[in-house]
Amino acid sequence: MKPIGKVICATGVVAGLIAFFWKDDFNPESLSGARVLVTGASAGIGEQIAYHYARFGAEIVLTARREAVLQKVMEKCLTLGAKKIFYIPADMSSPSEPEKVIQFAVQKLGGLDYLVLNHIGTNRFQEWTGDVDYTRWLLQVNFLSYVALATAALPTLEKNRGALVVVSSLTGRMPTPFTTSYSATKFALDGFFSSLRHELIMQKRDVSVTLCILGLIDTDSALEYTRYVFVCRKTSLLESMQKNAQQLCLRGVCLGREQLPGHTAGAVHCGTGAEPVGSVCPAQTPDWL
Repeated sequence: MKPIGKVICATGVVAGLIAFFWKDDFNPESLSGARVLVTGASAGIGEQIAYHYARFGAEIVLTARREAVLQKVMEKCLTLGAKKIFYIPADMSSPSEPEKVIQFAVQKLGGLDYLVLNHIGTNRFQEWTGDVDYTRWLLQVNFLSYVALATAALPTLEKNRGALVVVSSLTGRMPTPFTTSYSATKFALDGFFSSLRHELIMQKRDVSVTLCILGLIDTDSALEYTRYVFVCRKTSLLESMQKNAQQLCLRGVCLGREQLPGHTAGAVHCGTGAEPVGSVCPAQTPDWL
């Protein structure tokens, strides 16, 4: 075969593989009646994820610190079509809160099919000042509470062949200035849950682990970062970023495989139990800056 023929054949094979793996067979009906717990559900990505599950008729438990805001999110979820909706205020800086939240969700819903971990503590966008106490607090909120929630939920998730969803950040893959403590918590998430995914596969335990790596999204915390570092205006960012990111995460979880968008303005990668080794798509990293 001539060289040009080999190139054409190779191109055809690659195109076929891409078409096969990128086939979007997401079935919205699979989420009807699904039992979901969403943390950090009072604003940003967590709020949008809650609305998305509600549109598909899921049964949802919401948790965050601000009860008044949770009530408003709950009311909107009902109007969007949630079959059941409950909320429980919780401060994840307290080591005792994660187990209470899981117990509440299991009691209200009878079990869990999806656990979406999304909450974060307030990030100080500044150079490292040596504040170890703040770093210790942030590790509790952004990392240790995730571990505690996942540990408490694993029995019910395994029983229901469920999914564990961890919303993380590119700062957990790419060190960035002015985010020393925050970045450390995200690196910890990546290491722990990527390792846990491997162990669950080795143990043949039917729980998928999806690590959603998001770039710059139009949330209050991201805008604060851009104001501090780039002094840019809110109007320079697309308000649709939050919705694009949560849709990508949800599809990646339901499809049980990597889900990469054509352009998501920061939503980069969803690694699941179907692919043991997670990776960031280099072509998407410019969206982060």
